[in-house]
Amino acid sequence: MRNQLRPLFDRIVIKELDPDRVRRSGLLVPAGSDEPPPQQGIVLAVGPGLDWWDHVGVRMPVNPGDHVVFPASAGAWVEIDEERLLVCRVGELLGVLEQIEHCPACQGRELAAGESCPVCGNEGSVANP
Repeated sequence: MRNQLRPLFDRIVIKELDPDRVRRSGLLVPAGSDEPPPQQGIVLAVGPGLDWWDHVGVRMPVNPGDHVVFPASAGAWVEIDEERLLVCRVGELLGVLEQIEHCPACQGRELAAGESCPVCGNEGSVANP
């Protein structure tokens, strides 16, 4: 029989994603440093929130399936059915990663040669003379 962890109050259950150590430039970032980088994971379960939240119109800001970023010091790690999961309070999250179709800065337009968007990182192509 398989077990499922149901978080209480304002806690969430996260499955950590393996960190991507190869950057877009092809640079391989070695493991280990003085300060561990923020971790990334997928939200598996979300608690109901705190009892006073309903009275003031607050709801949980994440849903199961959201891709979140959290600090290495967040929450407590537990092992359920040989799977390592993080249980933390929603306030410990650093943010939710969302995919954008059109960048709000460059709005997907063709960039000039040498121009780059500071938000999405797209760069203009160099035209051949």
